[in-house]
Amino acid sequence: MRDCLNHRAGFDRVLMTVAATFLTVSASSALAQDQARSSAAELAIEAAIPRPEPANVPPPTASDIKLDTTATVQDSAKEPVKAEAAPAPDKVETKPSDVATTPAPEAPKSETAKIEPAKTEPAKSEAAKTEPAKSEPAKADTATATPAAPAAPAGAPAAEPVKAASNVPAADQPVADKLKDIIGAKTSRHFDRKNERAAIEKFYGARDFAPVWTQAGSLTAAAKGVIARLKDAASDGLNPADYPVPDFAAATTPDALADAELKLTASMFDYARQAQSGRMHWSQVSGDILYPEHPVDPSEVLAKVTTAADASAALDSYNPPQKLYKELKAKLAELRGLGSGPVIEIADGPALKYTPAGKKQAEIVVEDPRVPQLRAKLGLAENASDTRYDATVAEAVRKFQSGAEMKVTGILDDKTVKAINTPKRDKQIDTVLVNMERWRWLPRDLGVPSLGDAYVILNIPDYTLKVMQRGQQVWTTRVVTGKPGTHATPLLTETMKYITVNPTWNVPPSIVYNEYLPALQQDPTVLQRMGLKLEQNRDGSVHISQPPGEANALGRIRFNFPNKFLVYQHDTPDKNLFAKEDRAFSHGCMRVQNPDQYASVLLNIAMPNEKYTPERVRSMYGKSEIDLKFPTPIPVNITYQTAFVDDGGKLQIRKDVYGRDATMINILKNGRGKDLENVVAHSQPSYSRPATTLPSGVAIANNGGSSFGSSGPNFFERLFGAPTLAPPPAPVGRRPQQQRVFTR
Repeated sequence: MRDCLNHRAGFDRVLMTVAATFLTVSASSALAQDQARSSAAELAIEAAIPRPEPANVPPPTASDIKLDTTATVQDSAKEPVKAEAAPAPDKVETKPSDVATTPAPEAPKSETAKIEPAKTEPAKSEAAKTEPAKSEPAKADTATATPAAPAAPAGAPAAEPVKAASNVPAADQPVADKLKDIIGAKTSRHFDRKNERAAIEKFYGARDFAPVWTQAGSLTAAAKGVIARLKDAASDGLNPADYPVPDFAAATTPDALADAELKLTASMFDYARQAQSGRMHWSQVSGDILYPEHPVDPSEVLAKVTTAADASAALDSYNPPQKLYKELKAKLAELRGLGSGPVIEIADGPALKYTPAGKKQAEIVVEDPRVPQLRAKLGLAENASDTRYDATVAEAVRKFQSGAEMKVTGILDDKTVKAINTPKRDKQIDTVLVNMERWRWLPRDLGVPSLGDAYVILNIPDYTLKVMQRGQQVWTTRVVTGKPGTHATPLLTETMKYITVNPTWNVPPSIVYNEYLPALQQDPTVLQRMGLKLEQNRDGSVHISQPPGEANALGRIRFNFPNKFLVYQHDTPDKNLFAKEDRAFSHGCMRVQNPDQYASVLLNIAMPNEKYTPERVRSMYGKSEIDLKFPTPIPVNITYQTAFVDDGGKLQIRKDVYGRDATMINILKNGRGKDLENVVAHSQPSYSRPATTLPSGVAIANNGGSSFGSSGPNFFERLFGAPTLAPPPAPVGRRPQQQRVFTR
């Protein structure tokens, strides 16, 4: 019997160890969930409080206990135990309320006294209600999935969340709070473009929504610079009304300052965007314009302008950087009488004439109170208040008379005064404005840096082509451009990739179906007499071409810059048109007066070590196509400059041959604000080749047999080439017969 009691006492000690371990885990979990209950005594009290669950759970048996050999048996647990037999259930589900705990030694007596003692034997109070090791964890309060947080000291208050320190000055914090509210509402009231809203959220969020245009309610230097630029937008051909400046002086509350902050930012975005790309998208004007898009990045605008030493200059940098644009800007100021303020009107009065000194007479300089106004109107900034009609003023009058297509006398008479004040002067201003607008469509970098910023620029209304490199004109020539209407030469920027010597003329479908096929109905032999070859494909469509040769419509050289309009520059056997003043006679392509010189200039830019000369180019003339490819393509910019400043500093006005000026002036004066920036979809050029019934007697070169399929190669492939298996390149100067030669 004694041995049995000893064994039972040892068993009870094991149970006590398990119970103590369970209490430690339960206390740690409870402390992690509620740091206010931090003492072991409190945990013991909570565990001892009865809950509305069944309490009559049989005690575990030895088979339910997994002995913990590492447990330490406390001496206080060695108490007499009354043996009690009870059958062990298959599965014991023990609730936390069934566990009786032993008070922690450090707990105060006042707390441990509240523990309800068991009314049965001591063994039951210590071990009988202990949760067995196999009980389901989901039913217990102890959560083992998440590690318990460190217990706070007993009686310590709960920690408050740490609030990040604000970098916003106290005086600006109310405005920052308002900005945060507005921007958090997606700022649709101020910014209608998604990328601008995103930039605003990122920029202001990074600075804790502190205002950037004001500090303690006063304008910053950056704000003053931006406002100055917006108010001077007219000097760059823009409309200041499109970039309203909020009244910061009247903004005396955080709400008003936050609203003004975002309004100024929105106006800055509008200015940068339109200065960069234009008030109207080029597709608003015509379907035969194609320039590369170069939109601004609102985030970059914010970062650049707000961190610049001169915010006004930073914002101004979004205007075109080209010299020709800046020269037009200066002329616009002259036409407006140096611009800001009311329009200057020259009053009527006696004629003013300057007489230079001669052999028998002295210089005659008259004075008149109108002369300062005249100086301002003509852009003479030096001696602006001088009332003398001297040689400088007389020369300015002469230049004006020349530009206004008047008799050049240098005398300020009634007719000249009227011309300076009348709408003809306003028409010149409008012409300059739309030309400045078109400069915004062009790429910021017209050339290619690796070739010394080389590029080709062709001005349609001036009928001239220039090759530029390192900011200087390298070469120029006259050109013939497209007829007004459906044959107008398109405006575009592309890259010239190669030159073709002895080109084949693949007649455009528009000419084939609108001109040549109707001519065949009248004379079936007309194409033969013109030296043209007709091929008919299996689908009935036709292709007309002219082999290389002296009489070829493209002359001896074609300059290729592949584009969707299928236009190019080329030589011509008809040189007489270059002598005419107006030279809009082609079907859209551009004829070059001196193609051999043009080719040698371009080849020397692209391949300077090859030392091309016009003579070397002419030595390649023959009956086989020779392609001279550029290792680095050269940009070609086709422009429409009806107003430009010549090398002598004089404003030149050209005829609006395609009516582009009139269209743009009408759009700007009767436009729809920001809607003008939207892209307008146009029908694409059509080069379809319908089936055709040819009259009898027409010579067909291939008689319906095409090696390219039912419809033959498309026109683009015939014009600019398609991937073909070609023989190895032949040396320059050797001309294999009837094959394309790809060589450098």
